[in-house]
Amino acid sequence: MKQRTLLITLTGPDRPGVTSRLFSTLASFPVNVVDVEQVVIRGRLVLGVLVMYAGGPPTGTGGTIGAMWAAIERVAEDLGMEVELATGTDTKEKRRRGRLHVTVLGNPLHPAALAGIAGRIAAAGANIDRIERLAHLPVTCIELEVSGADPAALRTALAAEAVLQQVDVAVQRSGLHRRTKRLIVMDVDSTLIQGEVIELLANHAGCMDEVEKITSAAMRGELDFAASLRERVALLEGLSADVFERVRKEVVLTPGARTLVRTLKRLDYRFAIVSGGFTQITDALVEDLGIDYSAANTLEVVDGKLTGRVVGEIVDRPGKARALERFAREAGIPINQTVAIGDGANDLDMIGAAGLGIAFNAKPVLRQAADAAVNVPYLDTILYLLGISREEVEAADAEDGLTPPAAGSPHH
Repeated sequence: MKQRTLLITLTGPDRPGVTSRLFSTLASFPVNVVDVEQVVIRGRLVLGVLVMYAGGPPTGTGGTIGAMWAAIERVAEDLGMEVELATGTDTKEKRRRGRLHVTVLGNPLHPAALAGIAGRIAAAGANIDRIERLAHLPVTCIELEVSGADPAALRTALAAEAVLQQVDVAVQRSGLHRRTKRLIVMDVDSTLIQGEVIELLANHAGCMDEVEKITSAAMRGELDFAASLRERVALLEGLSADVFERVRKEVVLTPGARTLVRTLKRLDYRFAIVSGGFTQITDALVEDLGIDYSAANTLEVVDGKLTGRVVGEIVDRPGKARALERFAREAGIPINQTVAIGDGANDLDMIGAAGLGIAFNAKPVLRQAADAAVNVPYLDTILYLLGISREEVEAADAEDGLTPPAAGSPHH
């Protein structure tokens, strides 16, 4: 015989002791707790408790069930809250297949965007099981737990909706697969830092326009990266090696870069950078940020001047993927537990090889290939794709004596 259940939903102003009062009352009756969910939004509490009658069916309205209802209603009245009671039977809930995390980033996030995304989820025959806000500054981030969807089909549908609504949407599998990411491998130019280092060097050599044109074509995938790099580096011949110190001072980190690295290092992630740029600049970033692994090209210097050549094997598109695999081996981390972040065509192989590939303010060719795309100018929004909330970041910073940035200001 199926056992009877009672679903209790309390709604009203949040205050200390609400949950304790309800369960203390339930403790006086022969019931077992089956499920509990609670959420607080702007000081308003919604608490749902599902209980099952123990020791056989309950007595009628004048007996156990009636007494319990009356007791719960008295608690609600004392607390100034509303209560809803619904009886049912214990039917084993079938776990829907295809459980996913759908992360939505907006700056700002309009209701129409959530309406469109929810509509696409429903059209896919999927269900939204839970919704949680991960951040409200500097962007709004909402995470939806979705069940009953095919990941590839839903990702395609939501990518189309994201373009219409001008928001970012990422779709990831739920469960342990998401929680085991342990190595972050990131491109440098236009990802970890703003702009391209070779263009900073070219500015000092007086060939900025020519180099910038070649760089843009290479990042769009229109030119072979290795050939384009040699062509650009050749234009730097004769430049004094003193230029490296000047360029290091000109390098500007992407907003949120320090927060991203600091937070992930706290969680014992390994952090790596891989760059088509130059060790003469990336080595300083490694030291400054405490990065674990790095790979980049090295400009040849003879008698204090750049020769216009690169020393050794060039770190190009396949070279970046090889570097990711090497870092993973050195860290003892499986490839499917890695995250790769980049912005250009030469990041395609690396993005494809990683467990999670993220396109950051990227060219169209990379956005189409990546698992997720972020198009806001804050690098630490990637934390939300890993399920880390802004509140958790700020709490950890506060423990270390760091003051969070003001609303609208650049991140640490």
